[in-house]
Amino acid sequence: MIVDVVLEPIQSHRLGIRHKMNGMASFSKSLAEFRCKNTTSTIGGITNNANAHGDWIPEMSERGSDSTDTYVTVAGETRAEITIKRSVFIACTRSVETREAANVYLESLRREFPDAVHHCFAWRLGLHGFEYRMSDDGEPSGTAGKPILFALQRAGVSDTIVVVVRYFGGTKLGVGPLARAYGESARDVLERAPRIVVRPTISVRVHCSYDDVSTVTDVLQAVEATFAPVYSDAVSFDVTMPLSRLTDLASMLADRTNGRAGYSKVSTE
Repeated sequence: MIVDVVLEPIQSHRLGIRHKMNGMASFSKSLAEFRCKNTTSTIGGITNNANAHGDWIPEMSERGSDSTDTYVTVAGETRAEITIKRSVFIACTRSVETREAANVYLESLRREFPDAVHHCFAWRLGLHGFEYRMSDDGEPSGTAGKPILFALQRAGVSDTIVVVVRYFGGTKLGVGPLARAYGESARDVLERAPRIVVRPTISVRVHCSYDDVSTVTDVLQAVEATFAPVYSDAVSFDVTMPLSRLTDLASMLADRTNGRAGYSKVSTE
């Protein structure tokens, strides 16, 4: 499922916490002006629509169309630490393919840092990152989960979780500086994390007669599939192929064999 392409780790450009906080302040000002002009406020493509479980659902207008069949995720696990007014923020990121895997990773960090006051997080899943969730974990609403999720979107990664563990240093930061601290921490760890490119695949079984074997083989090669034939009374092919080419497979099989060949999806259970 994973194309073996590794992008170079993004170099961390530490300009100093003060400098980046000033940049975030400028962003916050622009965001406030944007909100005044729009009935639905948005942060980095996240609208203020959420269910009771904290799952944020994009507006249909945000989805649009995207022809790409690959996405980027982080490779392995990366951690980074910053300190602001004696509060320590430890950001941890790794690749996860399901919400269950995200929950397992989150719980492992809660066990590793049991004395931390907060374990805030956000994750994105899938080809376009349409499934995502965030949590402030007791911090003031909107100061932790949303900046972390915005950092994930800005980095352009999916199937990725970022957890920011906070040890309180005795000085309250205030709502604005706190949100900037979580955003800074998430961006820092994502800048350090190496990336890999993922191309989702699907497994199917193609069925045909012996007369159509050559034609079907040509079709499978055209849709970039890997396959192995199974011979019995008829012929079938166990196929692994890019998910984005499934529609092409269906139409090409129908056109080139006059409907004689077809396919069925292979259960993953």
